[in-house]
Amino acid sequence: MLKIEGGLMMMRQDKKLSTPTDPRILRTRQLIRDAFVDLLQEMDIEKLSVNRIAERATINRVTFYLHYRDITDMMEKMADEMIEQIEGIVQDHGALFENEANEDEPWPVLVKLLEHFAENSKFYKVVLASKRTPIFTEGLLKLLSKLVTAKIEKMESHSPLANVGIHKEIAIWYGSSALIGTIVAWLRSDMPYSPHFLAKQFSLIRSHSYKDLI
Repeated sequence: MLKIEGGLMMMRQDKKLSTPTDPRILRTRQLIRDAFVDLLQEMDIEKLSVNRIAERATINRVTFYLHYRDITDMMEKMADEMIEQIEGIVQDHGALFENEANEDEPWPVLVKLLEHFAENSKFYKVVLASKRTPIFTEGLLKLLSKLVTAKIEKMESHSPLANVGIHKEIAIWYGSSALIGTIVAWLRSDMPYSPHFLAKQFSLIRSHSYKDLI
């Protein structure tokens, strides 16, 4: 769970995911994940079956059911693992988040997140840049909303949004939607810009007036 405390972004896991450490378990789950992503590139999610995933992963159905109850359970656990990985990045780079030099420099934690997406681009291009798997997009949107909330609350300590007639909740909706929309468009376009450049562009847009953009 994300907790804002004194302007700091602190990560707290009330219920830690039980991440397996046995290399065989990790390897099997990676095979299943790769098979899931490959098949999603070939067919609609409604056509996926345990048999197809198991066959593509070169495992049997029994092995699949040792890890997941069904495809829905598999996707939920994959989404949980995705969020846990992203939360770990935010936690590891929390100090950078708080010590941002100025608005014209890239948002440090965003650079790290974009680097993570780039390193795992095959997975994210399918599950985020596709409308067929909303569980992943919705999970990421919730996390990004918490990041944007922390950013806005830090900004409000110097210049409250209410002073210019902006409602905090609407600012959070706007900021988080713009952020995830930018990430999805970047993935769909095969990441034509580096994570650092994209993060800096986002920071520049945020620091200038939007009136000429929309």
